[in-house]
Amino acid sequence: MRLAELSERSGVPTATIKYYLRERLLPPGRRVSATQAEYDEEHLRRLRLVRALIQVGRIPVAVARDVLAAVGDDSLDHHMRLGAAVWSIPHGPEPDEKDPATDRARRTADALLERLEWSFGRQTGAESPAYRMLVAGIATMSRLGYPCDVEQLLPYARSAAELGATDLDLVERYEDEEEQVEAAVALTVLYEPVLLSLRRLAQAEESYRRFG
Repeated sequence: MRLAELSERSGVPTATIKYYLRERLLPPGRRVSATQAEYDEEHLRRLRLVRALIQVGRIPVAVARDVLAAVGDDSLDHHMRLGAAVWSIPHGPEPDEKDPATDRARRTADALLERLEWSFGRQTGAESPAYRMLVAGIATMSRLGYPCDVEQLLPYARSAAELGATDLDLVERYEDEEEQVEAAVALTVLYEPVLLSLRRLAQAEESYRRFG
C-alpha cells in the first residue's frame, strides 16, 4: 500500500507516519520511485504498536525506540524476547536503597515469590523492573503503616497469576513469534487502564453488596 492508504487504514495522519519513519519507529517502506515507497501489513501492525506505546502509554519516543528494538531482537529465545520487550516498558518508581523499609520490603517480596513458587521471578530478582517496582510499593505501604505482609499480598498475587495466564493465552492467538512479542507489549500497555478501572468497579460493586 502507499502512504495515503497506510494512513487511511491505520487512522494515523500521514505527517505523523512520516515523523515515526524519521524517528526510526517504523521501518522504511520499499522504494518504488525517487519520491514514493510502498508499505505492507507489517508496517500497519507496527504502526498500531507505536500508537499504543506513544499515544496510549505516553511513552517518550526514545524509550519507545528501545522497546521496539527489543521486539525485533531475534537473537533471543521466545521467552527472553517477550521479557526483554515488556521489561523495556517504563514500570514505575525504583526502590529507595537509603530507606530502611526497602530491605524489609525486599525480604517480603522474596518470601512472596517463594510461596508462589515463581522460580523465574526469584532467578531474575533485582534485574526485573517489575520486581523492583513491587519492592518499592511494599516499602511505601510498610512505611505508611498499611498491611503488606505475605499473607495480605498472596490473594493479589494469585489473582495476578490468573491474569498472567490470560495474557499469554491472548498473545498465543497470534501466529508469528514477532507478532506475539508485539501483542505482548501492546496488550500490556492497553490493558493496564482497563484492569485498573475493572478493579475500582469491582470495589464499588462489593461495597454495595456489603454496605449498600
